[in-house]
Amino acid sequence: MAKTRVLVEFGMGTSLRREDYTEAARRAIKDALWHNSVNMAELFDFQKEDMIIDAEIGVQKPESVDKDALLGIFPYGQPSIRVVEGGLNIDKPQGGRTVIANAAVVVSFDMEAEE
Repeated sequence: MAKTRVLVEFGMGTSLRREDYTEAARRAIKDALWHNSVNMAELFDFQKEDMIIDAEIGVQKPESVDKDALLGIFPYGQPSIRVVEGGLNIDKPQGGRTVIANAAVVVSFDMEAEE
């Protein structure tokens, strides 16, 4: 079996007031997921639980993201989350900042290579 990528979606999420990196990441993942209505599992004759989901999140403070809290967003499949430095922090004139997270969600299946 070989892990074969079948779909990539991108999303963006923000935390406007609380500087909550996990919430911005949650919104970015949801944005990516809600862009997609393709039934990938059925298309390849797999169960939804067979989906291998790799999410990569970019934020300015990766250590501030609770990855375990984000796993519950995925309704099925085998999700994993990697958080890296990226995204943006936008300073506000009266103090504080808006946090912006970017997400890439990759869906793959274990498929046999055709010979």
